[in-house]
Amino acid sequence: MKRIAKAHWNGTLQEGKGEISTQSTVLNQTQYSFKTRFADGAGTNPEELIAAAHAGCFSMALSVTLAHHNFTAGDIFTTVTVDLDMQALSITGIHLALQATVIDGVDEATFNEIAEGAKAHCIISKALSVPITLSVVYA
Repeated sequence: MKRIAKAHWNGTLQEGKGEISTQSTVLNQTQYSFKTRFADGAGTNPEELIAAAHAGCFSMALSVTLAHHNFTAGDIFTTVTVDLDMQALSITGIHLALQATVIDGVDEATFNEIAEGAKAHCIISKALSVPITLSVVYA
């Protein structure tokens, strides 16, 4: 299975603009720019999209991990914060803040252990450390 997203950018870093689209068209020419990435502008940015993907993936991973331990997930709310170091131009950390209910109850220590397991097995958590390949067509 492959999932595809496309980005188009035109212009300089600060004055340019672009659009991001996804295969599902949930994002369809959604704008992004210097202002949406490094200031307050209308649109999205790559770091926000990483946070959204991680929040969704981790929430699903927690649900399945609870089920593997014979617990039933209730509401799972995950907020992900991506820390961007503007000087180094690098992501320095990602924090997952979790609020959840378990329908059939679980003690806090067991729940924390299950949540850590979900974090370790979340596809996006693992993806953030994989090798990245590049193919280039110069026109």
